[in-house]
Amino acid sequence: MLETSPRPQSQTYVELIRFLIQPLLERSDSLRVHAEVNGAKVWLRVAIAPMDRGKVFGKGGKTIQTIRTVLHAAAKNLGHSLTLELYEAGRN
Repeated sequence: MLETSPRPQSQTYVELIRFLIQPLLERSDSLRVHAEVNGAKVWLRVAIAPMDRGKVFGKGGKTIQTIRTVLHAAAKNLGHSLTLELYEAGRN
């Protein structure tokens, strides 16, 4: 369960993304995360280095699907619906 605290909920989502994705990356410094919480909707935009794409997606997309499942469960626990978008660093 994500705890609710005085810090903005967008920061909670950023921390969760970093916790889930950063250990998978060769270039962890290239990870960029933007979280926007607007009422009950959450948009997460994550940029990773092209060389880390395979590690984040995993074989058959299983790793990214697991990450999405964890994020959706956390969002649901807070009463949010969540959209996750992934990009290669340096692209919009």
